[in-house]
Amino acid sequence: MNKIDIPVVVGPGSQPPEEDGFEVDYQMPDADMSTYSAPLIPEPDEVRGLEAAIDLFRQVQAELERYRADQPAVVLSLDELDERNIELVNQMLGDGEVSIKYHGEVKARIQESVLAGVWRVQYLGDNDEVQRDVIEIAGMPSLVRESTFANAASSLDVGSLQIPEDVYNAPPLLAEIADKLPTYRSGDEPHVINLSLLPHTNEDIEYLAATLGVGPVVILSRGYGNCRISSTSTQNVWWVQYFNSQDTLILNTLEISEVPDVACAAQEDIEDSARRLFDILEIYRD
Repeated sequence: MNKIDIPVVVGPGSQPPEEDGFEVDYQMPDADMSTYSAPLIPEPDEVRGLEAAIDLFRQVQAELERYRADQPAVVLSLDELDERNIELVNQMLGDGEVSIKYHGEVKARIQESVLAGVWRVQYLGDNDEVQRDVIEIAGMPSLVRESTFANAASSLDVGSLQIPEDVYNAPPLLAEIADKLPTYRSGDEPHVINLSLLPHTNEDIEYLAATLGVGPVVILSRGYGNCRISSTSTQNVWWVQYFNSQDTLILNTLEISEVPDVACAAQEDIEDSARRLFDILEIYRD
């Protein structure tokens, strides 16, 4: 099994902290909060020849008005746009809070725009060249939602595991996960195991990581502090880790869910994006 690099935190709980141990601090500094910043867009007399990009954003705005967060993604291709139109698309989309790397049977890089729920998805070749370039309107892009666990193990056979002698607290956590996996369905409330509040050793975390395996997705969210979300190769199991402004791990969890909510655009985000894009495009209306 592949080894995943999961930082180890021993948090308060039944295991008392060591004198030089790490104390969990749940206060995330306000300075890490992301705020919306409208993109700088050209004046109407500067967009001659860029009508294709403007028309595309009108279509994005109309789709945002109709879209509901539980629906399949709406996909709009950028492959037919020329270089100048792509430059305007890049300028207007900007970089939002969430970045995603997908490295499975396909490779892709995904960036949420400054408009929550509007994603840039670029499918990559062997040399990381862009082979397909799209905008997706979605709570979470379809590649992540539909393909992350396509080749994942659907269950954990805890009884067949060979537990090393120096692993003590990982087995009951794996048993808890094994018990929850068969009953989880899309739309269910996530089941969260807070490792920061449970006693564990480095060996426990390493064994958990090796047993759950490494999945194809890493999500970085900068919405409030920094959050790293890594898929495993076990169905619907994610590592969700929060870091403070010094890049110290302050909260380490395992989550059973379709996709952790912290990375997804909610319905109110999408509605807000529709209003904002309507306002942005106002100067291009006759």
